[in-house]
Amino acid sequence: MVRTGVLGAMGVVCASTAAAYWGLVTGALPLDLGVGRRTRPLGRQTVEIAAGREVVFDVVAQPYLGRATTAMREKVVVLERGSDLVLAAHRTPVVGGRLTATTVETVKFTRPERVDFRLVRGPVPAVTETFTLTEQGSGTRLVYEGEMGTDLWRAGQWWGDLVAPRWEETVAASLAAVRHEAERRASPR
Repeated sequence: MVRTGVLGAMGVVCASTAAAYWGLVTGALPLDLGVGRRTRPLGRQTVEIAAGREVVFDVVAQPYLGRATTAMREKVVVLERGSDLVLAAHRTPVVGGRLTATTVETVKFTRPERVDFRLVRGPVPAVTETFTLTEQGSGTRLVYEGEMGTDLWRAGQWWGDLVAPRWEETVAASLAAVRHEAERRASPR
């Protein structure tokens, strides 16, 4: 009889832990306690793009302010749109593609030099990011920098150490796609 109770309790603990992990990883269970907040830098990633700054800005802004491609509609869903600010959900495959993390962020546009992102809901309580575009001769330098905040002191720092590399990989893939598309648009046909 005691074994059944212990096994049942262990099952509840395991199921609760799995549900909490799933909720945190996918962003479905955002945890923002504001206690023991620690921050860490994200980036700095720099990409040299053989395209004008206006072209690069348009490529970055298109899924939010314009008409998104089919591939981008699977990754980005604009929930609310203003003239220079949107609220958007970003979908990213995680855990080897078995889960999809959904973050909700505000995206603010300052044409043609800057795009700012601020996390509203996701696997960590706080992220701010900036894409800064500067002219470099006939091309553009796009610099990504950000900051991630986690709660609960060392436990949050540990979680941030798990999340940050994947976050930065996702940004790097986005920057590569921006570079590819901007250079395609800028190349003479």
